[in-house]
Amino acid sequence: MGKIPRHTQRSAIHSLIGGLCVWFGFAGLAAAQPIESFAAFKDRMETVAVTSGVQRDFYRAVMGPVQPDPSIASLISGQPEFVTPIWDYLDTRIGSNRIARGQSAVSANSGLLSAIGQAYGVDPYVLAAIWGMESDYGAVLSNGALIKPVIPSLASLAHQRRGRVAEDEAELIAALRIAQSRGSADGLVGSWAGALGHLQLIPTAYLQYGQDGDGDGVVDPHASLADALASSANYLRGLGYRPGLDWGFEVHVPDGFDYLLADRETFRPIRFFAERGVVRVAGRDFSDMETEVFLYVPAGAGGPKFLMTRNYLVFKGYNFSDSYAMAVAHLTDRLKGSGPFVTPWPLGAQFPNRQQRIDIQTMLARLGYYRGVIDGNIGPVTQSAYARFQAGAGLVADGFVTRDAHGLLADAVQ
Repeated sequence: MGKIPRHTQRSAIHSLIGGLCVWFGFAGLAAAQPIESFAAFKDRMETVAVTSGVQRDFYRAVMGPVQPDPSIASLISGQPEFVTPIWDYLDTRIGSNRIARGQSAVSANSGLLSAIGQAYGVDPYVLAAIWGMESDYGAVLSNGALIKPVIPSLASLAHQRRGRVAEDEAELIAALRIAQSRGSADGLVGSWAGALGHLQLIPTAYLQYGQDGDGDGVVDPHASLADALASSANYLRGLGYRPGLDWGFEVHVPDGFDYLLADRETFRPIRFFAERGVVRVAGRDFSDMETEVFLYVPAGAGGPKFLMTRNYLVFKGYNFSDSYAMAVAHLTDRLKGSGPFVTPWPLGAQFPNRQQRIDIQTMLARLGYYRGVIDGNIGPVTQSAYARFQAGAGLVADGFVTRDAHGLLADAVQ
């Protein structure tokens, strides 16, 4: 443990901001569409694997018996991070029982967490939160319905072509390389998407950032909590995590605030927002007014609002979902003893269906606000376009696309 390797693959954390279409916890995931038989897929991947350093005989021995997992297609379309409103996701994933189990797990492993945190410069409570989110503090690792051999899972996932083909194939190759380094695929188990161990590290991250946290000469994030924590801490640093920097702050904004400043692509010092009346909730003070943040308004002017640091985006590097990143952030604070968010979520909000989302983008394009793809995926580009429409119409320009947006735009294009 100690040195953080130099990295290049994700140093541009900015690419996480707008590259995928995420809509307050919703996403229009690409339909899974295999283009070849599973046998043809395995034959094609053999060439890729051998080119990547997997021995041909090993590949055939491991992949030869592999059959597609029929459950993968439905799991792709049902990821809770992407089909559940953010407030429902948080309620489900950060209940009082999980917080209590997390605080017990932190207490029982305080020495290890502190040592890993100090060695890698990562808040140990962040690591504990990810541990809780990913494996319920290790409880799911013995559940055979959830934890399976990763190579068949990744082969099935890559064959399905869920919209991130190159990434899924890369994870399969990485898993094969890991198995080869171990001498066998036996015991290489993880989630249906191939994530490994207590903190569910993806195979490519395992290869680049895996650490021997317990000093036994083997990196095994499934059997060793120390290895899992050290590897994920190293991975977070590789993603750009900054030691000593909080993930963000819940804030209040004044009436009449210009929500067009809620632009996650532009970082500004906290002082910029404070000068415009933004304050922390519950009368708390900002510790450093020069910390660079962006204003995040995930549920419109009526919901909770946050000034987010770059470390929040690192959480999105671990799992590209605002719901997930917000859950890690909030669970980190709850494990430290903080309470729930001060401002309530707009639980009564109604969202447009897919056809209405397509209509919304089409109408925004007709009005000159939107130049993106008409695909029904309400992500940051559509939200920004809608905010500009709201501003032009004299409305609060929070970019919160609810079902009402469809009617407002329909009236505007008539």
